[in-house]
Amino acid sequence: MLLTQAVPAVAVSLLSFGTGPDATELPADGSIPEGYLTDLAVYGASVALIALAFGVVQGIGWAGGTWVVTRQAAGQSADLPGALRYGARRCLGLWGWMVVMGVLIGVGFCFCLLPGIYLALALALAGPVYLFEGQSPIGRSFRMFHDRLGMVLGRVSLVALALFLGSALGAVVESVGTLPFGTDPFTAPGTAVGAVAVILVSAALVAPVYLVQLVGLVVTYAEQRAQEGPVNAARLVAELG
Repeated sequence: MLLTQAVPAVAVSLLSFGTGPDATELPADGSIPEGYLTDLAVYGASVALIALAFGVVQGIGWAGGTWVVTRQAAGQSADLPGALRYGARRCLGLWGWMVVMGVLIGVGFCFCLLPGIYLALALALAGPVYLFEGQSPIGRSFRMFHDRLGMVLGRVSLVALALFLGSALGAVVESVGTLPFGTDPFTAPGTAVGAVAVILVSAALVAPVYLVQLVGLVVTYAEQRAQEGPVNAARLVAELG
């Protein structure tokens, strides 16, 4: 999680910090300077593309982490090189489905808050479904969610709550911690070191939450499989391939 989730998060923060248009320089009369919206759109698109590219690295972490958790549950050995090799083999497919899910959830939030939340919860098991079953992750996740609504909703909601609280804590630490260094701390070595240190601490605080998310969703998926029929950890290891 540190390698594949925290490091990309730090990279995105460093690349985006101080590179966007400064809202504090807007005129006091509320008018928008010429070219400001264009600069803002280019900045937003650049950060989105960078985050999208790092999504491949994050896919390695989610796939490799699932491999580790499942093998450990079956009493089998699991090392970091093996996890990274498995993650690299499955990351592109997982990344593609993550992009599709992100678009669907984003559209849901555009219409209203509740549809976005519903889609985020209903699609939470799509990643494990893809890794273990290899097909129809979106439809299968919806069916698992609705077949045992109370059970799945309760477990996924706990994971979502932990993720929200951890992410909020990291965001607050980063925002408050970098405030003394100004809007562009990388103009001086001293402030640059301070800002980077704050961003690293923030990412380290959030990393355990990614682990909670990974384990919580894999265990929830395995539990739902057990509700459908006989299954054990050894079989799930074999399904990962």
